[in-house]
Amino acid sequence: MQNNRNYFIAIALSVLIVLGWQFLYMNPRIEAQRKAQEAQKAQQQTEQTQAPAAGGQPAQQQTSGAAPTGQAAATATREEALAKAPRVVIDTEALAGSINLAGARLDDLKLKGYHETVDKSSPIITLFSPADTKDGYFTELGYIGSDQTGAVPGASTIWTAPEGAKLTDKSPVTLTYTNDRGLTFARTISVDDRYMFTVTDKVTNSGSAPASISSYGRVTRYNKPTTPSVYVLHEGFIGVIGDGLVESKYSAVEEEAVTPAKSTGGWLGMTDKYWAATIVPPQKSAYEARFSHFTDGQPRYQADYKEDAVTVAPGQSVELKNLVFAGAKEVPVIDGYEASYQIPRFDRLIDWGWFYFITKPMFKLMDFFFRYFGNFGVAILMTTIVVKGLFFPLASKQYASMANMKRVQPKMEELKAKFGDDRMGLQQAMMQLYKEEKINPIAGCWPIALQIPVFFALYKVIYITIEMRHAPFFGWIQDLSAPDPTTIVNLFGLLPFEAPALLHLGIWPLIMGVTMFVQMRMNPTPPDPTQAMIFNWMPLVFTFMLASFPAGLVIYWAWNNTLSVMQQGVIMRRHGVKIELFDNLKGLFRRKPAPSK
Repeated sequence: MQNNRNYFIAIALSVLIVLGWQFLYMNPRIEAQRKAQEAQKAQQQTEQTQAPAAGGQPAQQQTSGAAPTGQAAATATREEALAKAPRVVIDTEALAGSINLAGARLDDLKLKGYHETVDKSSPIITLFSPADTKDGYFTELGYIGSDQTGAVPGASTIWTAPEGAKLTDKSPVTLTYTNDRGLTFARTISVDDRYMFTVTDKVTNSGSAPASISSYGRVTRYNKPTTPSVYVLHEGFIGVIGDGLVESKYSAVEEEAVTPAKSTGGWLGMTDKYWAATIVPPQKSAYEARFSHFTDGQPRYQADYKEDAVTVAPGQSVELKNLVFAGAKEVPVIDGYEASYQIPRFDRLIDWGWFYFITKPMFKLMDFFFRYFGNFGVAILMTTIVVKGLFFPLASKQYASMANMKRVQPKMEELKAKFGDDRMGLQQAMMQLYKEEKINPIAGCWPIALQIPVFFALYKVIYITIEMRHAPFFGWIQDLSAPDPTTIVNLFGLLPFEAPALLHLGIWPLIMGVTMFVQMRMNPTPPDPTQAMIFNWMPLVFTFMLASFPAGLVIYWAWNNTLSVMQQGVIMRRHGVKIELFDNLKGLFRRKPAPSK
């Protein structure tokens, strides 16, 4: 009994820790996210009411190594910044924006297929913005030369584009720049129908002396994601440098730059929850990578690389090719790029986590059902059925063990009465009873333990994959990646006020709580008062605990509980064990006898 009591105390403490995490971390995080979205919307409305200023000269930056010097403090609106330099329009099925001819930067990019909110009339997602805005975010490819090479393309170089040039997935654009030493740079930029840019530079030396140049690339941003980070998701610097996956949070790089050893092959950049920007340098040339934070001028975060120098002989030319990914982290698209471009471990751009071998196959299964039924909520239900089927042998052993424990319960009570306070004798007698009845008392724990990684993997899938973002179910659930928007506090929307995050309790969390309550009532009420109290309160605790979790996860849990009740009922009947559900429910409303005096 003491061991059981300690076991349930440990469960209670675990629940308290999770509740503390929920109320002290998750709820403030949701509130901060809501306020950030409101501030962003207010800023966009302000910018839309301001007329763009007249065009001026592009901001000047000098390149030293792969890290340009400080950018002046950002004061321009996005419209003002876009008007400051000549541009080439980008227009594809997935992307809208422009190339800044000052530096040939990708600094104006929007994602046509994604909106800021569930409302399809809300603005589409802005990924890149020019450097002289407070949300500056861009990629840039350039060169480092010497006094002998003359000026080479960098942050302030003005490239020349053909008249009326427009970048589409069917029409690439070629930019040119020639310096005073006879070096001509012809940059051909193409883009596919999703998010991958191919940048091919041909450098021709028309001068009389050899020219030694080094290429560099950088992804630079002046802000961090507006949504607070969580431990289950990596947001920040990421790359496969050589053979190793390198990840670093923004806060860590603020303290110290990350400088992996010189490598060949791989990629690097920055990732948010749903979006990313990366550069894939030439795969056969050695380069030095760096993740850093600069505070000179406008503070910024930067993932950059500097390639080993190449020499271009007089009358000769060399060709360098980089890939730039800028867009949504759609699983099939990312996997396709890894295969078609042979980018090493590019699928790790999506944070599948420690249980990668479970998480990704689970997404594949869910995506299969989605393509068949056209609804990710239904896909979650079908995936749950498959998972329950896979775990049926273990669950059968679990419930069989529970049934056998119920069957020998009268004998255990007799032993307790016989041995009284002799705990050692009682324990030995119970072990002998288990041996005679061929019962393993811990057999029921293993199936639960083995299903924990599966549950966590499903949580990861729902939380991190963009396919779940704004994916509807039925009725009021229009975003499976967000909490149930209803709440009992305002009678599920009938009363005209918004409930505080602490008291937010939607319909699906209530359904989940009821199914968990029914599942626990399938078993006899524990005789120990502490165990009985935990038994009674756990469904309510979990109902509040999961209220702010993604709706897709709550739907999964409610459906999983329902299937478990059905499964347990079948197995208990098969073993001839009485189902305690109805007796337990009646016991809740039965008047207890008054204590004798």
